Amino acid sequence: MAKYDASSIKILEGLEAVRKRPGMYIGSTDKRGLHHLIWEIVDNSIDEIINGYGNYIKIVLHKDGSITIADNGRGVPIGMHESGKSTPEVIYTILHAGGKFEEGNYKVSGGLHGVGASVVNALSKKMDVLIYRDGVISNIRFCDGGRVESPLKTVGKTNKTGTVVTFMPDYELFKNASFSFTTICERMQESAFLIPNVTIEVFDEEDKREAKYHYEDGLTNFVEYMNEGKNTLHKVLNFTGSKNNIEVNVALQWTDTYNENIISFVNNVKTIDGGSHEVGFKTGITKAFNDYVKNNNLLKGKDSTFDGTDVREGLSVIISLRIPENLLQFEGQTKGKLGTPEARSITESITYEKIKFFLEENKEIALNIVDKATKSKIAREAARKAREQVRNGQNSKSNKERVLSEKLAKATSKDYMKNELFLVEGDSAGGSAKKYRDREHQAIMPLRGKVLNTEKASLSDIQNNAELRQIEYAIGAGLGETFDYRDSNYGKVIIMTDADVDGSHIQILLITFFYRYMRPLIEEGMLYIATPPLYSIEINSKGEKEYIATDEELEERKKTLKGDPKIQRFKGLGEMNADELYETTMDPRNRRLIRVNVTDAALAEKRIHVLMGDEVAPRKEWINENVDFSLEDNFKK
Repeated sequence: MAKYDASSIKILEGLEAVRKRPGMYIGSTDKRGLHHLIWEIVDNSIDEIINGYGNYIKIVLHKDGSITIADNGRGVPIGMHESGKSTPEVIYTILHAGGKFEEGNYKVSGGLHGVGASVVNALSKKMDVLIYRDGVISNIRFCDGGRVESPLKTVGKTNKTGTVVTFMPDYELFKNASFSFTTICERMQESAFLIPNVTIEVFDEEDKREAKYHYEDGLTNFVEYMNEGKNTLHKVLNFTGSKNNIEVNVALQWTDTYNENIISFVNNVKTIDGGSHEVGFKTGITKAFNDYVKNNNLLKGKDSTFDGTDVREGLSVIISLRIPENLLQFEGQTKGKLGTPEARSITESITYEKIKFFLEENKEIALNIVDKATKSKIAREAARKAREQVRNGQNSKSNKERVLSEKLAKATSKDYMKNELFLVEGDSAGGSAKKYRDREHQAIMPLRGKVLNTEKASLSDIQNNAELRQIEYAIGAGLGETFDYRDSNYGKVIIMTDADVDGSHIQILLITFFYRYMRPLIEEGMLYIATPPLYSIEINSKGEKEYIATDEELEERKKTLKGDPKIQRFKGLGEMNADELYETTMDPRNRRLIRVNVTDAALAEKRIHVLMGDEVAPRKEWINENVDFSLEDNFKK
């Protein structure tokens, strides 16, 4: 391992553009972007740990909105840099300045390749860095987006090593965003799963909450966490392999559910959009199963091979790769998709060999999985034939149009990404929505009651469900493995239900359906929940009304109202006049929409299964721990 000191740090360019276009560097300036600042500093700590330096990270959320991230790695180099500045000043104020550019300092690394620390500083009002290294404690402070407030100086002696970074985000840039203890814990638990024997602690000074994560069998524990409460078909299979300095680690387990769940990482950075390593894994596991059924004559008929989706039905898998800096290729600055070509062939060959051996050595388990895959194959082929019949008009001259005409009021515009599909609870509200909608861009589909719970259903069940089939046809982008959000007839799909328990249940059922069978719709930010107002207030004698979204807003508004104004509580969408419904809930100038997104795939998988699956006990336990039943009175008003 080469030395890591002042001479290791290479400068590539300066800092200015970050504050002008923060989205280019951290994705957005909402809650997600704010938390991205944490991940960049934490990733630097993790890079130290995965390269053999340190085993501890501590995160503290302070009452004033600042945050501290500490580790026991080597500590940032403190010597003078060749530029004439101290090395910490270079690292925290110059873009593309970091030890990751100098070959030998890090075997593998994640983060933004030297961009991270300086970007965090650029988007902060204040940053304070304490460095424990070379027997001394050093300190440097910054303010106003990266200006040096106090140059590097020695403030004490120590026998420890590590770096402590405290920063206050510039909340003028991150308006309406704040740090979430839960979000941070979810990410840190994920990191602890990926790095065996690391300890990560999180503290919240405001609410006196704390969490600690440490796992001996990282990926195995990760899969067990994902599948908690599910009926599994075997113990977690964990395998590793390496070639050309690329290390592949995989843990997987089949369950009796209908859905696959693949989560992948490269150098401990989540690749939310997959990439070459996921493609390699899918190819390798499909090939291994098809060779196994061929060699054992387990599939009959003309098409005696499995499709990849058949094999992966009910599979939970974690894929974690370590790739050297010189081979690492991502698509996009925020590292959502791996592009390294070698990762595909290496992951494929390792997966193929390990799965092939597993099947040959575990005949009973292998036959159970093959039986499950065979049933998936039969259901998939039946669903394909049904779709082709509809597409070819074999059931009727225009079956698809007939199915849709019963429900859907279409938008007239052909500019599909500007169009919106409203899924409206009830025929009454659906009729009102149709009356005052923007006919050019807004389509309305009324829903009768509650849709099928797709967590407990197979693909063939869904194909046979009239309500879900109508939604599938309306969106027009396929279902399951064939779904392509780019073919969608709508840029926004908006769930619009009553503000009561039944309305919330319908939302959950629809979100479960979209998550399971049209997940890219969520991942691309195209699924929304409408938020109709809870109250209307007559603010003058002319009968003019003001609409209030929440109980909290109502209480605040009451403080400014004179006299005894007439206040109406809407029990449902159907209680509003058609013009009221449009003005408050559908008009883009006034409405409030909640975008549905997935920030933690493993947690989303677990929550959906607990809340929507067959097991009553874990659902009851979760509800008792997380639902505030005092809110029930609001639904009864």
